[in-house]
Amino acid sequence: MADNLRPFHLAMPVHDLAVARAFYGGVLGCTEGRASDRWIDFNLYGHQFVAHLDSAPRAKCVVNMVDGDAVPVPHFGVILDMATWHELADRLRAAGTDFVIAPHIRFEGQVGEQTTMFLHDPSGNALEFKAFADDAQIFAVE
Repeated sequence: MADNLRPFHLAMPVHDLAVARAFYGGVLGCTEGRASDRWIDFNLYGHQFVAHLDSAPRAKCVVNMVDGDAVPVPHFGVILDMATWHELADRLRAAGTDFVIAPHIRFEGQVGEQTTMFLHDPSGNALEFKAFADDAQIFAVE
């Protein structure tokens, strides 16, 4: 990975800003930045995530099988360090999160071994949070 990796910016639709604020700020623990009556900036582990108000219906997610799990597509997320991933998994379990894919190890004993979990935000956006014991495995092929 590049040593000068910069934060990404991602804007996603949400159906209700108050509910998005409660989920991203309250459940995930993201700090809030600028906001208006149509959008909210959140600090998603150092990245700029913007929840934009949009009441339009969404296309249904499809799934792709990955190491035995039905992974929702599209989805977005963050690669965390292992300690932060475990803290988030514990916080989400304590909040009674209905996981799409519960926290577990994927590709165990193989190249790219990682912890992962998937959930939907209140607007149906699929989120993945993952961590690698060794960040050199993020793009490893052998």
